[in-house]
Amino acid sequence: MLVRPLRRTAVLTVLVTLLTVTVHLLWPGAAHASPAVQYTNPLAAQRADPHIFRHTDGYYYFTATAPEYDRIVLRRATTIQGLATAPESVIWRKHATGEMGAHIWAPEIHFINGKWYVYFAAGRADDVWRIRMYVLESSSANPLTGAWTERGRITTPWDTFSLDASTFVANGVRYLLWAQQEPGIATNSNLYIARMGANPWTITGTTTRLTVPALAWETRGYKVAEGPSVLQRNGRLFLTYSASATDANYCLGLLTAAASADPSQASSWTKSPNPVFVTSAATSQYGPGHNSFTTSEDGQSDILVYHDRSYRDISGDPLNDPNRRTRVQKVHWRADGTPDFGIPVPDGLTPVRLLSYDTPGAAVRHWNFRARLEANVTPLADSQFRLVPGLTGSGTVSLESTNYPGYYLRHRNFEAWVQQRDGSGLFDTDASFVRRSGLAGSGTVSLESANFPGYFVRHRAGQVWVEQNDGTSGFRGSASFILE
Repeated sequence: MLVRPLRRTAVLTVLVTLLTVTVHLLWPGAAHASPAVQYTNPLAAQRADPHIFRHTDGYYYFTATAPEYDRIVLRRATTIQGLATAPESVIWRKHATGEMGAHIWAPEIHFINGKWYVYFAAGRADDVWRIRMYVLESSSANPLTGAWTERGRITTPWDTFSLDASTFVANGVRYLLWAQQEPGIATNSNLYIARMGANPWTITGTTTRLTVPALAWETRGYKVAEGPSVLQRNGRLFLTYSASATDANYCLGLLTAAASADPSQASSWTKSPNPVFVTSAATSQYGPGHNSFTTSEDGQSDILVYHDRSYRDISGDPLNDPNRRTRVQKVHWRADGTPDFGIPVPDGLTPVRLLSYDTPGAAVRHWNFRARLEANVTPLADSQFRLVPGLTGSGTVSLESTNYPGYYLRHRNFEAWVQQRDGSGLFDTDASFVRRSGLAGSGTVSLESANFPGYFVRHRAGQVWVEQNDGTSGFRGSASFILE
């Protein structure tokens, strides 16, 4: 992956082979924004339940469920995109008999007190659905090549179906999160939390049930709450989890707690009434879920890591379908400090937003396909565009809508619209722009019309236009954007 500041050139040719660009941009009064980060999806084929851990040694470590359910694999790279082509090591294989002999699921890798730990779920060779949680430990600097020790099963209050162990630290205390079937509750799995004990494979104290799948979107196909993961930002703990069957119904829910609250108390958490990340037929992404979080290479952006499929219809049991893929995209933040995951973006280069230089917080969006400038855009995807090679060819770029693939930002009688490509040469030139260093100066970009040189994308009176540069500071400010 390429990671570099925005290059100030007269013309930037967007290469089809470009994997990613990190653009470092600053502007007055807009400290809430983070730089644009771009990756290419999918990151890894046939890898479900992905977990990416960024370590202090400069590497990202990636593990996930292999579709054969028979081993634990691990990759590392110095960039997130680099994980796509990084060599993969098998660090552990299932037992031939007894415990840990089947259904090797959902590994997570963590670095705790100077050692590596992998949490995973496994069934028995003679009872594949007797699934419980287990832990591996390694003291090697490089966990891909070092030896691993089996630390055994995580003991919980009930000897029942349990999986998806994860761990986090809040206010100096380490907790274990997991999913389990509790006796007396007619669900496949609920979410639980407990403090960690003397070591990373032992819990201590009270076990607390955090949520039970009861809402319609949590119970499609199966009554499921699983795959918990915690993101800590803005004075709050955000706990995502996966719900419903592992087909196109799979989705993410959210629990929220104050950072100062005791996360081991169920009363500390509030459940969002609706899912926060769901299937998008428009982008051909189905059943997004079982996520984790990491950070971008510059440390400025939170990255959502998840799996989904590129098709809705599955033949047979979804668990036997091998084609869940690992994907990544940026987490955006609303003005109230809560995360906005948007929609699962199309395959290919991840999108950016065009934030106004002179109206901090406002972004270019489409509304009934007319382009306008607006703050706090809902839905988020209305303001996300893929920067792709220009429809007219070399030396230009085009902006493709995220939630309407095949639709592009174009000018029509100098009004800016987001419209479907019709195959005409006129459309292609109207939807192609030369990417310039921003008219307002450092840290901005401006988009000059390919067929009307000297005309730039700018906002005026809340709408977006393509108009001639009149040389005024007002025009320069309204025609300059920050990529987020």
